[in-house]
Amino acid sequence: MKVNDLPCHHILGTPVRATSYADLTFFCQQESKKDRVISLDFSNTQIITMRCLDAAFREQTSNVDYFIPDGMPLIWCLNNQQANLKDRVYGPAFMKHCVNHSPKPFTHFFLGGSDACLEQLKQAFEKWQPEVQVVGMQNGYFKEESSAEIVQEINRLGPDFIWVGLGTPKQQAWIHQHKDEIKRGLLLAVGFAFDVNAGTKPDAPMWMQNMGLGWLFRLLSEPRRLFGRYLYYNTMFLFLLVRGLLKGNAWKRGFAP
Repeated sequence: MKVNDLPCHHILGTPVRATSYADLTFFCQQESKKDRVISLDFSNTQIITMRCLDAAFREQTSNVDYFIPDGMPLIWCLNNQQANLKDRVYGPAFMKHCVNHSPKPFTHFFLGGSDACLEQLKQAFEKWQPEVQVVGMQNGYFKEESSAEIVQEINRLGPDFIWVGLGTPKQQAWIHQHKDEIKRGLLLAVGFAFDVNAGTKPDAPMWMQNMGLGWLFRLLSEPRRLFGRYLYYNTMFLFLLVRGLLKGNAWKRGFAP
């Protein structure tokens, strides 16, 4: 696989990359050697829908370099465009795969979660991969005025992988605002990945994930927090997709809802 070989297909106007866990890990390792910053967003139907309907969020994600298909519905959309993918690249699973396959000399920085979550996350990765190098951690409970110090610390440490688990839309807003201030490395917006890999929150069983029902498991786990979000964004994604298919523009770059 060539370093720039991440085929692109558009879903409701968002350029989504057709890739796999192994290929994306290799891609990230190669990119981490360069003196520049790139950002990757592990995107689901909510993010695609928000980019369609929310101008402010579309601006916050305007400097994302690669949108990665985190949800099975996006894989079905990509395969409708002959992407021939067997699986999504789920943020929590990719983080585990990538960190475990990127021991020293690769370095990692964790931004997000609670202090307890971060400590459990670090311990989990050290158990899975004794050669892992986690050079810094910062919990997600900081005020925006502290971001300058966080960026300064990231630049001092110079990590290859900067894992951002602040949740949507906070992680997208933080990356958008501070990407240009960071000297090098990969910014990876992985949301729920910290809790899953730290073991602080359960994840859906694989059969549910394969059927595209991971959202249902999370809804049943946190109904008060997630019910309104999932009802709205899942419904709107389906509506926009059906309308786009009927109009013949669902897969076009210039899709407009």
